[in-house]
Amino acid sequence: MGLGKNGRAIIAPRISQACAHLPVRNEPRWFASQRHTHQNIPEAVVPWLLDRSSLTARVLRACDGGFRVELLGQWRGRPLPGEAQFLGIPVGRHALIREVRLCCDRERWVYARSVIPLATLHGAGRKLGNLGTRPLGAVLFADRRVRRTAVELARVQPGELIHRHALQGLPESRDPIWGRRSLFRIAAAPLLVSEWFLPGLPRFPGGKR
Repeated sequence: MGLGKNGRAIIAPRISQACAHLPVRNEPRWFASQRHTHQNIPEAVVPWLLDRSSLTARVLRACDGGFRVELLGQWRGRPLPGEAQFLGIPVGRHALIREVRLCCDRERWVYARSVIPLATLHGAGRKLGNLGTRPLGAVLFADRRVRRTAVELARVQPGELIHRHALQGLPESRDPIWGRRSLFRIAAAPLLVSEWFLPGLPRFPGGKR
């Protein structure tokens, strides 16, 4: 644990060390969201994966009180090789990495990992470096300069690194979990957000956000 410029603790969880040199083949196998009909995705998860609105707003609607963000860690480190490639930055270049879980009271519904290149933290993206327990999605969708340019889906099995870390401290699950990753641009600068839907996720709330 270290201290950021504002004196807040910056926690680097185990995944940051374990993933530092992972080859791409050990990462989730992502595919374009348009191919979801060819995959064996649980019906209840599909609308969560494909929704284009703010995930934070959807979770707030489903929770109906008691929403909170559990900050697992935030640090400057090397993204996974596949993350760097998706962002279009050199493999090994440092970025700001942030991991949280979106919760409703004591239930954890979503594990999210964001990767923000250091160059994105200047200008319009400066506010992204000190979110604390504020949800990143709420900040992004409130900024009209932000555009989502690509969405991919993936599944991780029990025993895989992302699965273990997403569920750390929670009851063991033998079921795979599904997730999506989105490439956003704020004033043309990229950032990557991956969101994994955990066991116990409620029914997708309909209606406008």
